[in-house]
Amino acid sequence: MARFVASVYGGRVREVELWQRMGDVLPGGYAPVWADQVVLADLGGRTVREALGAGLPCKRIWRAVWRQLELPDVLR
Repeated sequence: MARFVASVYGGRVREVELWQRMGDVLPGGYAPVWADQVVLADLGGRTVREALGAGLPCKRIWRAVWRQLELPDVLR
């Protein structure tokens, strides 16, 4: 399914998938709180929610989250 989604959407991570991934690595409802409070240098000093509001690509946002949380390559 993930390959199909990536091919249909030109390899971009959709916002729904971004939130799913964040929920997987930040369980217990913590993802929305983290998205509102943590400022990421890779997003120009924005939070995840601010970056979404500014129209940054979800793939770029996920990569910034991935780097900040020092997640394994397999989750990239």
